[in-house]
Amino acid sequence: MNPPAQTPPAAVSAAKLHGLADHLFRHESGRLVAILTGQFGAHRLQLAEDCVQDALIRALKTWPFSGVPDNPAAWLMRTAKNLAMDQLRREQNFQRKQPDIVAQVEPMAADLVEDESGIHDDQLRLIFVCCHPALPPEAQTALALKTLCGFSPAEIARAFLISEAAVAKRLTRARQRLHAERIPFEIPSQPDLPQRLDSVLKILYLLFNEGYKASHGEEIVRAELCDEAIRLATLLCAHPSGNQPSTHALLALMLFTSARFPARTDPLGNLLRLAEQDRSLWEMARIRTGLLHLAHSAQGDELSEYHLQAGIAACHTLAPNDEETDWPRILTLYNQLAERHPSPVITLNRAVAISKVHGVPSAIESLSQSPDRDRLANHPLYHAVLGDLHEQNGNRDSAACHFRQALELAETKPERIHLSQRLEDCQSDTPSRPPIGRTT
Repeated sequence: MNPPAQTPPAAVSAAKLHGLADHLFRHESGRLVAILTGQFGAHRLQLAEDCVQDALIRALKTWPFSGVPDNPAAWLMRTAKNLAMDQLRREQNFQRKQPDIVAQVEPMAADLVEDESGIHDDQLRLIFVCCHPALPPEAQTALALKTLCGFSPAEIARAFLISEAAVAKRLTRARQRLHAERIPFEIPSQPDLPQRLDSVLKILYLLFNEGYKASHGEEIVRAELCDEAIRLATLLCAHPSGNQPSTHALLALMLFTSARFPARTDPLGNLLRLAEQDRSLWEMARIRTGLLHLAHSAQGDELSEYHLQAGIAACHTLAPNDEETDWPRILTLYNQLAERHPSPVITLNRAVAISKVHGVPSAIESLSQSPDRDRLANHPLYHAVLGDLHEQNGNRDSAACHFRQALELAETKPERIHLSQRLEDCQSDTPSRPPIGRTT
């Protein structure tokens, strides 16, 4: 077999190479791990992860000299497969199985994989493996984010406000459990499917949220994470095991929300609140697809938290402007969420809806009486919302105090710039722009 054509080495800059490697790690590592795990079994997940990681390292070492292959993903697949085979050949009790395994895996070297549906099934199987009930919920989430989505332990730690060492322990114990119990590499059937599907949807939701509002860094939006969550949810909707109302509702929520990304920041990368956004920039194709999935989600009697959140997102997305938004409907949906699926973030967003329907004083009172108040005290969004409400209520000193606290807690550059401007407005006799109820 002839090696794939390659770009001349002179054309490969260090910046381009590292950018390509990062892209491949985010977008291809999960696919490659899924393919290898499908061939060798879920109990060899660690082997699959290690070989894909080693293949990426080899790419960084060799491509500056040999050039970037025309099909980098296929190169990584071939290299990872060869590394896995070398490791397995060293295992004494693998020797008798070697010819059969080689016969199964060798065709993958010709291309990434010709059967694209096979890749899709492998990825869905892997995410269900990560959500096996033998693993604790926190381990399920960490394992899925690491293996399928390319999250580093440090990123997972920041997302869940725990130490990197704790994440590493969760991952190690999860892999050990998969190996010890020989958990099958499959999508479960009834009656095990509903519980596993709930865990899968939760992980996709967490992945999308980290992309929608990054927990750290220079950018507020990490679109590649949102796109990966949407891609996996789309695969899930198309599979008989995942074609459920809650799956369609979650995908609708993701599509409605991501459709607004082009207008979420200004040309300088500064954060724009919903009422400030140019709605003509919203992606109508995603909105139309979201409406289609929202219609599919209405089948049956199920009313999940994703249904309620998708309904709220639809109200925002379909409104021609902030003034014509159906805020009473949004408040009704937030009331149902607060009753069925309470969370600190729901509390904050509900307060904004209360301010629109019943006035700012009622919103401030709702936050002061919230049982989540202590949990919210160290959340930048809590102080940003309170700062916005107090500014609308004419209490600029209180507003400045909360914006200052939010600024101290914010971890992304766009948030800090936005909050600095809000704080400056509160302390100035001529605010640069009027206060607006919704902060994000």
